[in-house]
Amino acid sequence: MKRLLRLRDFSIFHKMLAAFLAVLFPLMAVTWLINEKGSESIRREISLSTLNTTRYYLESLDKEADRIVRYLPKYVTDDDLMEIAAAGNELSVYERTQTIWDIQQRLQLMKESSPFIEEARAYVPSIGRTLLSADYETSIDRSEYEAMQTKNRTYEEPLLFWDDRLFISMQVPAVTQREPLFVVGVELSSQRIRQSLAQIGSTLGGKSVLVNVDRGWHIQSGSDPALVATAEAFVRSVRAEGKTEGYETVRYEGETYLAVYKFSPLWNSYSVSLIPEANVLGPIRKYRVWFWWACALAALVVLFFSYSLFRLIYRPLMRLVHSFRRVQQNRLEPIAIDRGRDEFGYLYQAFNDTIHSLRTLIEDNYEQQIRNQRSELKRLQAQINPHFLYNCFFVLCRLIKSDRQKEKAYQFCLYIGEYFHFITRNDEDDIPLELEVKHSRTYVDMQSVCYGERIHVEFDCEEQGLALTVPRLVLQPVIENAYKHALGNMRAEGELWVRGEREADGFAFYVEDNGNAVTEADIDRLNARLRHSENRFEETTGLVNVHRRIQLRYGPGYGVSIARSELGGMRVKIFIGLS
Repeated sequence: MKRLLRLRDFSIFHKMLAAFLAVLFPLMAVTWLINEKGSESIRREISLSTLNTTRYYLESLDKEADRIVRYLPKYVTDDDLMEIAAAGNELSVYERTQTIWDIQQRLQLMKESSPFIEEARAYVPSIGRTLLSADYETSIDRSEYEAMQTKNRTYEEPLLFWDDRLFISMQVPAVTQREPLFVVGVELSSQRIRQSLAQIGSTLGGKSVLVNVDRGWHIQSGSDPALVATAEAFVRSVRAEGKTEGYETVRYEGETYLAVYKFSPLWNSYSVSLIPEANVLGPIRKYRVWFWWACALAALVVLFFSYSLFRLIYRPLMRLVHSFRRVQQNRLEPIAIDRGRDEFGYLYQAFNDTIHSLRTLIEDNYEQQIRNQRSELKRLQAQINPHFLYNCFFVLCRLIKSDRQKEKAYQFCLYIGEYFHFITRNDEDDIPLELEVKHSRTYVDMQSVCYGERIHVEFDCEEQGLALTVPRLVLQPVIENAYKHALGNMRAEGELWVRGEREADGFAFYVEDNGNAVTEADIDRLNARLRHSENRFEETTGLVNVHRRIQLRYGPGYGVSIARSELGGMRVKIFIGLS
């Protein structure tokens, strides 16, 4: 479920590309599967056909060898051969010659009875000759004669491999404890066997080997020692698994070969045909190459489709998305229309028309809001000036009535003149912070005339903050509020701290006193009143007045907040912006 939700968050470009690939990849997979299944089917059919051919030729060899083995005992009981082997040189020259000629004729008949017989011969030790089908004057080869004897053979197979030649031999008598009278040996034609082996896989360029791993001999259709070594290793592996026929794949000289094998019990040998797989799967290989070319073409199609999709849909769509994000950031910038009369050209034009309408509405609304804010600001400032003027006149009247405080009255008049000179010398909404601080000091000096030394005031303002501009009368009303509600009615000495410092994103004034008239409930109630001051349209003075003017000037993140002071009274924070 989470994966599906993540897919829903993908862009349209990725979704369309994924849909295209979801269609393309199954088609390519089906094509690859058909090609592989076709390759496997052709490999199986060729292997079975080659295996049937191997069976045919190997059975032909078995039949010929079996016929020779069965015919040889009948020849061994030949009377002429028995006579010349027994009598030897006791026969007259004529009789011996005539007997040898008769024996040679029968040897010739045996030789011609099978195309797989290279030569038929009889070894007669009594006359020291080897009788052949054609040659008359031949001497006996003792090493060959010894190899043909049964007593010198360590196995019961009818076939004998000696001096790179194959023989089938039989001796008389068959017992091995005494010297034989004679031995008849049939030499099989290695050339004919090679020709038969060559017929098995020659049509596909294959090579065949007849391997006897027990006796260490082999006959191959060609002359490739490396091929023989590969065939012998393969025969050992399949014999270890107990297999007698079948087909498998082997590696030879860096290429893949199809190995078709068949075991002959008579020969105690395996016939192995190695056919290059490239010859077996020639057409399929071409299809496979075409398949990979099709994959490359599909990759190019995907790239072309992706690029076209990117240029025609994704990029113009992202331009539209980025433009909407700029609108969310209050950046009403139109889109450059570089499209024709397609859908995106229409969307771009509609977006620009919407931006134009929004600009018109925002400008009208903003101008109306500015006019309302300036009207509200003037109204609030107008409330402050009369409020302070009332207090000044009350204090001045009290000082004039007293004969002992005329000097203070005179000083107070100077302060009033300086104060109202500040108020009336210009009508700017914003003034340098330095003038605001100086004006607040003038107000404190006026209050010192009223309260004497009973209230101690400390000013501590950072000089780097004095270059700022602030709305007029944001500090003095707060100081006045401290005199009026916290310090004016105290019998003990009063403390008033006024300090200013730069903060991360603004400048803050702190006005703290040691009055005891404000409770925690009063602080909470004042903070709540400040938080909802924008909904109050009745006449306001003091802290609420300053708070609303600061927020009108800098925004909702600024204004006045109240907390408990370290002196025990109330601490008022006046937070203004740096611009």
